[in-house]
Amino acid sequence: MGDAVQQLAVIDVGTTSIRLAVAEVGADGVPRILEQPRQNVALGDDVFARGEIAPRTIETCVEVLRKFARHLEQEYRMPLDAAHVRVVATSAVREATNRDTFIDRIYVATGLEIQVVEEAELSRYTYLSVQRFRRNPIFAPGVATLVVEVGGGSTEVLALRDGKVTFTQEHRLGALRLWQLREAGGLSVPGRREVMEAHIERFASLVKSCFAAPSLKAVQILAIGGDARLAASQLQPGWESKGLIAVPVKGIAKVAEAVLAQSEDELVHLYNLTYPEAETLGAALLTYVKLAQALRRSYLYVTTVNMRDGVLADLGGAAGVDEVFAEQILHAAVALGEKYNEDMAHARHVAATCLVLYDALAPQYRLEPRHRLILEVAALLHEIGVFVSTRSHHKHSMYLILNSDIFGLNSRDRELVALVARYHRRAHPLMTHELYGSATRERRLTVCKLAAILRVADALERSHSQRVRVERVDSVGNELQLLVSGVADPTLERLALEQKAALFAEVYGQRVVLCPRQG
Repeated sequence: MGDAVQQLAVIDVGTTSIRLAVAEVGADGVPRILEQPRQNVALGDDVFARGEIAPRTIETCVEVLRKFARHLEQEYRMPLDAAHVRVVATSAVREATNRDTFIDRIYVATGLEIQVVEEAELSRYTYLSVQRFRRNPIFAPGVATLVVEVGGGSTEVLALRDGKVTFTQEHRLGALRLWQLREAGGLSVPGRREVMEAHIERFASLVKSCFAAPSLKAVQILAIGGDARLAASQLQPGWESKGLIAVPVKGIAKVAEAVLAQSEDELVHLYNLTYPEAETLGAALLTYVKLAQALRRSYLYVTTVNMRDGVLADLGGAAGVDEVFAEQILHAAVALGEKYNEDMAHARHVAATCLVLYDALAPQYRLEPRHRLILEVAALLHEIGVFVSTRSHHKHSMYLILNSDIFGLNSRDRELVALVARYHRRAHPLMTHELYGSATRERRLTVCKLAAILRVADALERSHSQRVRVERVDSVGNELQLLVSGVADPTLERLALEQKAALFAEVYGQRVVLCPRQG
C-alpha cells in the first residue's frame, strides 16, 4: 500500500449490537476513527437461549445493515466491496444452528457478505489492534502481557511475550451468558451471584494455570472491552486522550459492586447506557477483577482500542502484516512442538529442506505461495504425535494438530496442516481416510503435493543428525536431482527415499535422485 489515506469501514455483528466503525487508515495501519454508530440487536438472547436466531431478529439485522450500507454510500461515497467494507460476526452468529440461513438472508437483502470470525482470526485482529502500543512498558522484554476482551458471548485471551504470541484462548464465558445465569429462575439473589462468580473464577483459574507461579510477577493485563473503558472513565475522567491507562483493580472492583447493586433502569440513567449494556456491565467488570486478582495484579491496563481497530488495520493492508503473521504462526508452531517434546532440531531441519524443495518446484508445478507456510508448519509439527506413542505417531500428530490452537491459522488451515503431517509416512492418502475423503478435490491435491515434499525431506533426515543439506535442485526429464552435501555415503538416505518417495513420483511424475557433492 502507498502513502495515501483510505476511508474504510467495518461492521461488527455482535452479541448484543451491530456496530459500524468508519475510519481513515494510512500506511502505518493505525485507524483514525471518524464515527462509530451502533444499533441494538438480540442475537445473543436468541442463540444462547434457543440455539438459533429468530426470524424477527434476522429481519431486524437486515434493516440495520441496510441503514449502515446506505450511510456509507451516501455520506462517504464508499463502495460496498470487500476492499473497503468488511462485515464480521463473532460468537452469537458462529454458534447459531441457522447461521448459514442468516448469512444468506443478509447477503440477498443487502449484498453484504458476513465473515464469521473464528478464534484464529479474532486473535489476529486483536493482535493488530494493540500493535500501536508495542513500545509501551507493558510490552517490555520479559513481560507477559495478557490482552483480554470480555464480550457478550465469549472472552478472548491473547498472551504476548517479547512481541511474540505465546498462547491464545477463547472461553465460552461472556457478559451476556453470565447475566443470563444471574437471571436464571429458582435462585435467590445471593445464589445468582454465587453461580456467576463460580463460572468467572473457573475461567480465571484456567488462565492462571498457563503460568508457573514465579512468572506471575511479570504478567500484565490489558483490557480492551468497552465495559473496562467505562469503569476507567468513572475512576479517571478524560483518560481516553492518552489511549492507554493503568487503573487500580480495587477501583474497578468498587465500580463493579456498585453496578451489580443497581437495577438496569438505574444503570441506563446513571451511565447513559443502552439496556443491553446495562445488563452485561456488572458481569464483565467482575470478570476483569477476578482475573486480575487470580494473577495477583493490583493494576489493570485499559485501552481505547478494540477488535474493530484490528479489522480496519488488516483491511488497510498495514505494511509488513503478512511477514509479521508468518513469523508469529511459525513461533506458535515451534511452541506447540516444544510442548509435546518434539525433536525440534530434526523438525526445523526437515522444514528448511521442505522450503528448498518447494521453492525449486513452485515455478514448474504452479505451487501456491500461501501453501508454503502450511508446508513449513506441517514440517515443524510432523512428529509431535510421538508424545502419545511412536506407533502410528503420524495419526497422533494429526489429532494433536487438529485439537490445538495455532495462532493465525483458522480451522481450514489447521486441517491442511494436520493432513500433511499425517501423510509424512506410511499409507498414501486414500478416499476412505478421515478428513481427506471429505475434502474438495482442490484441497486433496494440495495435501498430496505438500505431503510428497514432506516425505522426501523427512527421508533425507532419516538419521535425525541434520547432516544432509540440499544445495541445488535440478529437474532433468523424469528425475529430480538433488545435489546434497554433508554426507559422503548417502546409503541410509537412499533407502529411506525408496520407502518414502513413491508419493512424490505419483504426484510430480519424477523420481528423486541423490547426487552427493564430491570433495
